[in-house]
Amino acid sequence: MPFPYEVDFSEVEADLDTYVDAVFGALESGFLVMPKGDGFVEFPVFDAGYEALKRATGGFREASADRVLPVVIERPICLIVLRCVLGFTPSEWAYHATVSTGVRVSQSAARTIDRAIRLAPENPVSARATVSRRRIQALVASACQLLASGAGGGVGQDLIHRLDKADTKEGLASVSLAAQLGVPYSVLLYERLLGRPFASHRDSVSELVGDVLENAVEEEIAKHRVSATKTKRAERVPGFDQAPDFMVPNEYNPRVVIEAKLTEDDGTARDKVTRIQHLAELSVSGGAVPRFEVVACIAGRGFAERKEDMRKLILATRGKLFTLRNMGDLVEHTGLKSFRSV
Repeated sequence: MPFPYEVDFSEVEADLDTYVDAVFGALESGFLVMPKGDGFVEFPVFDAGYEALKRATGGFREASADRVLPVVIERPICLIVLRCVLGFTPSEWAYHATVSTGVRVSQSAARTIDRAIRLAPENPVSARATVSRRRIQALVASACQLLASGAGGGVGQDLIHRLDKADTKEGLASVSLAAQLGVPYSVLLYERLLGRPFASHRDSVSELVGDVLENAVEEEIAKHRVSATKTKRAERVPGFDQAPDFMVPNEYNPRVVIEAKLTEDDGTARDKVTRIQHLAELSVSGGAVPRFEVVACIAGRGFAERKEDMRKLILATRGKLFTLRNMGDLVEHTGLKSFRSV
């Protein structure tokens, strides 16, 4: 079955669903694997931090700030372990620390501290980093305060406290018991239901996941020595309310624009289809002859959920729609062909 870019567009328009199925068949999802990224923490490193924190607190029986802070300063991965005990994101922890201690810990500061630790989890916090130390102290103090009280009471039946988990429900008593006896597998599964495994890591490497597709486009362009401008995130380009991912030959005279979009979610896919449709509308604004050719390169199962969205994509790009599987055809079957130098 030919792809829509391989035939005259009139044939695509006459039998649109056939070409929708062709694109569906070429879509691939990479949700089963993710890049580790620079800040990935291997389990042995995390486990060593857990054991250090456990020793410092006497098996989590005495998790006071006086006991926890020194081990966190000496072995910062312990701060990540402590955050995982709470079940908070860095931003959530920052907010609680600010409210409970009066020390200003911004969300961006908490994320920066978290990232710096993940990049060098076993390097002690520098004595010269006085601002970071003060913020870390506030984070530790707020965590110890929370763990001393646990979930407590006072929430209605239609609410659930964030510490109402098997290992923190009763405060340190629950943490200590979980450290000694472990938790049943069903409890682990239930908490995965509430918290989604790999969610934090997936969020932290979302840009790297998207880079897989952009890198494939860039490789094809470079292979054929096509002059192109690759835009940066949130970059402003005259004539575009949102800059395309690639412009050929350049942003001053775009003749071909390329959007590289990856999504595993059908809702997000719809937004990205709308974005590409908008580019198609811009291409013909001010005249019947398109000012530039719109090309879309897509990946991920999100695009394979709705036939109507795929119809819109094929029509907006006039069939110039590519996936990772047929990326090798990108230059030969688009206006990029006239700009190649090989």
